[in-house]
Amino acid sequence: MKLYKITQGTLLCDSDQNYLGPEYDWNQLLGRENLADYLKSEISSWEKISPDRAREIQDSGLLAPMGSQEIWAAGVTYYRSRTARMEESKDAGGADFYDKVYAADRPELFFKATASRVSNPGGTVNIRKDSTWDVPEPELTLLISPSGKIQGFTVGNDMSSRSIEGENPLYLPQAKVYQGCASIGPCILIQDKMEDSTTIELAIEREGKFVAGGKTDLTQLKRKLQELADWLFRANTFPAGCFLMTGTGIVPDDFTLKAGDQIRISIAGIGTLSNTVGEI
Repeated sequence: MKLYKITQGTLLCDSDQNYLGPEYDWNQLLGRENLADYLKSEISSWEKISPDRAREIQDSGLLAPMGSQEIWAAGVTYYRSRTARMEESKDAGGADFYDKVYAADRPELFFKATASRVSNPGGTVNIRKDSTWDVPEPELTLLISPSGKIQGFTVGNDMSSRSIEGENPLYLPQAKVYQGCASIGPCILIQDKMEDSTTIELAIEREGKFVAGGKTDLTQLKRKLQELADWLFRANTFPAGCFLMTGTGIVPDDFTLKAGDQIRISIAGIGTLSNTVGEI
């Protein structure tokens, strides 16, 4: 099942069936422990609509599929990310940190965004004016229930200033957390597992031309998804559930974003998250 948050109601697409439902309190909705079962019981009272109408609703504009849940993120979970972080921080003496955390039992987990800092699908994500090297980080993102159970998946864009983080690893919050620093969507795929063969793709266009991108899959992810969720829930509580970005395996070389660029991140089975780049 794919769950979409729309401006006036809720859209659910399940196999070849499409349902239009009422507006929900998304803190209560995503804070349920058995979300899939709840939605299956709810759609019996929803309006069944055609595939064409479902597409029209999606094309008319989607909202980030969340309430006020926090978004957290995991770092250095792919070997490609480890290598890139070591390269960008070597002059600051921080390269060893990334090598060590990649091999450590405890993962790198950090706070990423409040709901107010998250951009809608099709909306504008930002790069910082005081940064010289900026990239999107395409990430499979987990929806986790209050008890720590994975209930769904979405596409995440973890916008990052590599120049700020590379200058000093202690600047990570400034490199990662600011207005328009993240986007999720276009929907939540309601299920508790993803195949290791699941692909993640990035494409960036500038003035209508492809300028950077890449592709990876979940076989390159060093840690298990539930392992990351379990670490996040150590000494932490999330009454309405939360989202966890699981790291990136795509890091464009010799490239920085510019205002006006178009970012498309696609994850097989979920869909494509598109955003325009702005500057703040």
